[in-house]
Amino acid sequence: MKVEIWSDYACPFCYIGKRKFQEALAAFEHKDEVEVVYRSFELDPGTKYVPGSNIHDILADKYGATSDQIRANNANLGRQAADMGLTFNFDDIKRGSTFDAHRLMAWAVEKGKGDVMAERLFKAYFTDGLLLEDRSVLAGLVAEAGLPQAEAEEVLASERYSELVRAEEGIGSELGIRGVPFYVLDRKLGVSGAQSPAAFLQVLQQAWAEQEQSGSSSAEVEDGAACAPDEACELPGKE
Repeated sequence: MKVEIWSDYACPFCYIGKRKFQEALAAFEHKDEVEVVYRSFELDPGTKYVPGSNIHDILADKYGATSDQIRANNANLGRQAADMGLTFNFDDIKRGSTFDAHRLMAWAVEKGKGDVMAERLFKAYFTDGLLLEDRSVLAGLVAEAGLPQAEAEEVLASERYSELVRAEEGIGSELGIRGVPFYVLDRKLGVSGAQSPAAFLQVLQQAWAEQEQSGSSSAEVEDGAACAPDEACELPGKE
């Protein structure tokens, strides 16, 4: 069974969801037969880092809220992260483009280091306060994933994997994905949001049972239909 995860490294629920999904997968009876693949999604395509900016004010402007409201919301997210063993340092976050991070991730996946690279990118953004828009910063992260920095620098200096990132974003759009994290199981079943480990486990079991029974999904929905937040639903038939 293949599980594709559309996410962005500037998405707090993607990092929290990663932990919850991993917990569910560890408890899944057929975990050794599950392939997990990370797919690209940009929350704010084209965004650029503004020196001196902070994530609280950026989000307040984006959502029409006050800085205090956003700070309270971020504090709540921080507590949710802590419950999963994560540390979110919102005051240190540097919001910028994540496109090159997704290109680097595509290279890491090709090298068989997708999960550890994803973990390092999330930690760099939410815990270490590093700017993922900075290619030198990105290249400096790969050693912890057991990858060669010189090759990472070559990848980042080129346009390699740009088309792949755009293609993955396009597939996500075709599947009706409008927000992340979004999990797609065998291109048949989709689940949105940072579900509880129990909910993720139930979806894994459901997808496995359907695979064993017929090898195909049940009733399909219209092409491009999106799953409602926090619910599992059938996805359009895509190859």
